Amino acid sequence: MSSQVAVASLGGTITMTGAGAVSPTLGAKDLVQGLEVGEIATLATIPGASLTFTTLLEAFDWADKQISQGAAGVVIIQGTDTLEETAYFFDCLWPHEEPVVVTGAMRHPGLPGPDGPANLAAAVAVAAAPNSRGRGALLVINDEIHAARWVRKGHSSLPSAFESFPGPLGLVVEGAPQYFHPAHQLPALPRPLDAPTVPLIEATLDDDGAILDWLNVKGAVVAATGVGHVSQGMAEAISRAQFPVVVATRTGAGSTFRNTYGFVGSESDLIKRGAVMAGWLCPRKARVLLRLALGSMAPIEDVFAARGGVF
Repeated sequence: MSSQVAVASLGGTITMTGAGAVSPTLGAKDLVQGLEVGEIATLATIPGASLTFTTLLEAFDWADKQISQGAAGVVIIQGTDTLEETAYFFDCLWPHEEPVVVTGAMRHPGLPGPDGPANLAAAVAVAAAPNSRGRGALLVINDEIHAARWVRKGHSSLPSAFESFPGPLGLVVEGAPQYFHPAHQLPALPRPLDAPTVPLIEATLDDDGAILDWLNVKGAVVAATGVGHVSQGMAEAISRAQFPVVVATRTGAGSTFRNTYGFVGSESDLIKRGAVMAGWLCPRKARVLLRLALGSMAPIEDVFAARGGVF
């Protein structure tokens, strides 16, 4: 039994070395040198863009086991390209009071001023802190603590790439987390038996919606314009779809609406056609949630109603 923080690595920029173009090579033991941690594991050594739900479920099972064995919290290291999606994946499934914290790096170890060591140290401090309990999954980077629900990667390369609307949940100050809001955690979804493929389609100008007709899937997410609007062609394709369609906004901030507009392709029209509105969830988070809901046979409308609002 250990009351320390368990740390696992999946790869990413923080693990990358090489002469010239870099690739993932370092393991978890290489990264945690100098930090007081408990169990250490290298679960994968791949870039964030190549992570799969299967890998993430294996990481979830490992993290769940560490908590059951007495760990104070868990840190998962990975590439930042998909870090916001992984954070939300864990947030949807995490059943424990103890936190699971995801982190990574924007600058690899061969660059001047690599941010990986500082990000990892901050993540371990957050995972170990009593005031981090009951907050679900957290993303820690650049001394900011982000709620998995709100965080997004807003820049391709800056160390300050990650941002949340309306702001970070807290900050790491003098090596300890300070939070601006009380703890809040939704009940966990059942662990999925599988994670069926769910495509993410962006609605665009002069969109005929034909891509929906071509799909043979169990569900799809449409990143709609504005507050959840699509073209007439896309609206008609949503009516024809033989699978659940979730509609999110592609704007980057704000919620989908439900009953303000009434034209063909508006949010109220799409609801009548059977679409499920994602609310405040961005398209990428909506895709994660839909895959988990489909994989666990959870009622999709109920799941999005519970997790798509402000809380």
